[in-house]
Amino acid sequence: MKMFQIAALGTALMAGPAFADGHATGDAAAGEDVFKKCKSCHAIVDAEGEAIVKGGRTGPNLYGLYTRVAGGDEEFGKKYGKSLVAAGEAGLEWNEAEFVTYVADPRKYLQTYLDDKKAKSKMSFKLRDEQDAKDVWAYLVSVGPQPES
Repeated sequence: MKMFQIAALGTALMAGPAFADGHATGDAAAGEDVFKKCKSCHAIVDAEGEAIVKGGRTGPNLYGLYTRVAGGDEEFGKKYGKSLVAAGEAGLEWNEAEFVTYVADPRKYLQTYLDDKKAKSKMSFKLRDEQDAKDVWAYLVSVGPQPES
């Protein structure tokens, strides 16, 4: 019986990323650990105001980031950089692929997305490890509202 429980637990842990409704390919548990690098600037606070992760206020709240229009957190408002707002106005909505590319080099991403060599990002931190970025994305999806299919 104990072997069955261990096998079942192992299977559940390996399936963890699948529980993010197919909107994330990373490991949410690993992403929770990597997110410690992000919380100096970002918090995760749910719609009721309950902190999932207490963090800084330099960057926007990352709760519900999946499919949010870039620069679209109304509470963060005018603190966004002009280039990120322009990317949102041009149609940028956050998904795993966009997020992973953005966090690797935010300035370069915006310059490419907007086709503007003068585009800037207020986010100076770079999460260059692709797997870490996918894991953080999976974590954000897992603690956010249920994504619509």
